[in-house]
Amino acid sequence: MEATDVPMPVPIHVPALATERRFAQRLRECLEQQRLSDGRYRLQRLPGGRVALPVLQEKLSQLCLPPEVPCELLRIQDPIPSRAARRRSPAQRLRDELRPLLGESWSEELERDVPHAWQRHGDLVLLSQDSFRAAAWERLGSALWDTVASALGARRVARRGRVMPDGMRTPRVTLLLGQHGWVEHVDNGIRYTFDVTKCMFSPGNITEKLRVASLPCSGEVVVDLYAGIGYFTLPFLVHAGAAFVHACEWNSHAVEALHRTLLLNGVRDRCHIHAGDSRQLQLQDVADRVNLGLIPSSEQGWPAACRVLKKDTGGVLHIHHNVETAPALLAERGSAEAASPAGEAQHPAEDGGEEMLGARLRPQWQQWAEGTATRIQGLLAELHGRPWRTSVLHIEAVKSYAPHVHHLVLDLECRPVLPL
Repeated sequence: MEATDVPMPVPIHVPALATERRFAQRLRECLEQQRLSDGRYRLQRLPGGRVALPVLQEKLSQLCLPPEVPCELLRIQDPIPSRAARRRSPAQRLRDELRPLLGESWSEELERDVPHAWQRHGDLVLLSQDSFRAAAWERLGSALWDTVASALGARRVARRGRVMPDGMRTPRVTLLLGQHGWVEHVDNGIRYTFDVTKCMFSPGNITEKLRVASLPCSGEVVVDLYAGIGYFTLPFLVHAGAAFVHACEWNSHAVEALHRTLLLNGVRDRCHIHAGDSRQLQLQDVADRVNLGLIPSSEQGWPAACRVLKKDTGGVLHIHHNVETAPALLAERGSAEAASPAGEAQHPAEDGGEEMLGARLRPQWQQWAEGTATRIQGLLAELHGRPWRTSVLHIEAVKSYAPHVHHLVLDLECRPVLPL
């Protein structure tokens, strides 16, 4: 991996009013009455028995002091944060650092444009796509991103856009500060590395990655049909004890990230990367387990999954799918089951969806699972010319994307029917 670019720290200068120490208390009272005091920084001692009290740049034009309080306007470099400032949240610290850049142009509208949350990957912060979109921010140029990085303790800054509709979920990410987008992210003890401007990373799948890590895969051969940067390939290898994984991926940037991630975690020798369209995969009769981690549907990969399963013993398929649940079902079943203490544990929603309503939606989930099992059974029987049986082992609710749309994973056992 390329060495991370480390820019020189940007010095902070803030305006302050300097006066003799005996006038300090009176000056402080005047500033606080007029709401001119900059509470982010402490009073600073100066040579010659003087002190400096930081003031807000955007309110200097409103300054009105009595003549008996002599003072001088100056600028302090790298002032010491106040005790209150050290207790600020990162989002509040960011707003406080940005306000002086705009001075009197600061407004409630601009404050709403400042993000309250972001993703952090090592020394890079990834902002949401609706951050800093007002024209006023553009006028600040690189000073804006220097300030964002300083306030958030980062060295690089990037901003997300919408995912491209190219079949590879390529992100539209703009690097705003720094020389490259390669980052390292640690998840459940696994080190992932990828270029945020080229590859997606989904923290919302953590529950499924933890579940995969706990599966009994010792000695198994696994085929991961949609490997990406290794979301599930690595848990199978590092934690679940798989003997070998065939990882399929058609995005060349994700293939590079997967290769680096395997090396980082010392498991490169137990994985073969198949670059290209997994539907055209030439493997057959090798897998004890197949992961189909593609949403909204992995259906196009079902024939390949059936081909790679061991024909004499079969195995387990993990089939991802976004399942829609009719609003009418919610309306009919909602109020009674929502109040029931016997319902299953609920899971937090993601991307604005409602809470996971496990017990309430289970009949429709079961219907999808049974229909999928029947279709897989037919594909296997047609492929091998003999009957197979399929059994639903488990249905896992990963997250919800929108009202009535849930990301589910079906664990489906597939075994050939042995002749009598």
